[in-house]
Amino acid sequence: MGEISIERQHLDRLLADSASTYGAPYQRAFAELADVRRGRPVAEILPLLRRAADEALLGFTDADLREQAEAISTGELYVRVTVS
Repeated sequence: MGEISIERQHLDRLLADSASTYGAPYQRAFAELADVRRGRPVAEILPLLRRAADEALLGFTDADLREQAEAISTGELYVRVTVS
């Protein structure tokens, strides 16, 4: 399910294991939400993902975030990343 597209220079904002100066990369926030919010409604997860994306300065579209929230809600894997 789904694909995240991100520019190479913003990769540190996405990955939790990078040498980023960001306090909470998006990957870590996504994983925490997936652990805690699995099975919860998309409408509950969506604003939390939006906040995490905004804090990581990632410009995900509403459709991108909705798809990610659906993956968390249903417990599906969301693993494809496209780096340009």
